Amino acid sequence: MKKMFAAIRPYAALFRTRFFREIQYRAAAFAGIATQFFWGGMEILLFRAFYETGGETPMTFSQVVSYIWLQQAFLALFMLWFWDADIIECITKGNIAYELARPLGLYRMWFTRVIAQRCARALLRCVPILLIALLLPEPYRLTLPPNLPAFLGFLFTMVTGLLVVAAITMLVYVLTFFTMSPSGVRIFAASIAELLSGAVVPLPFFPGKLRLAAELSPFAAVQNLPLRIYSGNLAGKEALLLAVVQLFWLAVLLGISSGLLSVARRRVVVQGG
Repeated sequence: MKKMFAAIRPYAALFRTRFFREIQYRAAAFAGIATQFFWGGMEILLFRAFYETGGETPMTFSQVVSYIWLQQAFLALFMLWFWDADIIECITKGNIAYELARPLGLYRMWFTRVIAQRCARALLRCVPILLIALLLPEPYRLTLPPNLPAFLGFLFTMVTGLLVVAAITMLVYVLTFFTMSPSGVRIFAASIAELLSGAVVPLPFFPGKLRLAAELSPFAAVQNLPLRIYSGNLAGKEALLLAVVQLFWLAVLLGISSGLLSVARRRVVVQGG
């Protein structure tokens, strides 16, 4: 037990340092809150116009509203187009030599940085957005989850979803070792992820086969699952099945990205040594 705590302590210190570094950027957070609140309101009004046309819909309007407000509140946790410029520069400019000299595992060190950075940014932004969304009039208000199991399922899958985001982010960083420029990998990953994660349109609105393919992809294990569980759109066996898929992709992504990093470390060439 002592050895385990001793092994975790350096990463806990790294998490704490990175977290408090990121939480200092309050002006950027306030600007982000205004932007996300405006964007969320615009999306809700667009869906309101769509629902007023009539016809069958895969989610109730109340569920869509909750989905959008939570999406905006926790955007920093789930956005797959955000990358750590320091890590990218470290790989492309040769500063990786300093990282490899540190007495910590490179993968675990970067993974911890990713988690800390996203948690700090989300903490600054989520509370004001959630409070305002809960106080709005019907039907634009963020509603509470339908029951306690839904809330607990939301918390569990949101934490696991954050780990999936970190694993996907780490995979993009590792692939940067094998490319001449990091831009291509990042743009491709962000474009596919935004669509298949439900960031643009909730996955229930996708047509049949495309929806099934998206729900079984690793990107659907990010925000699609926890937000739909919270809103009450997912429950029971279907929610449990997708939670298992989420855990499956977490294990696969961690295995692939850590394995590729081991290969990349053996191939690293730094100018001058």
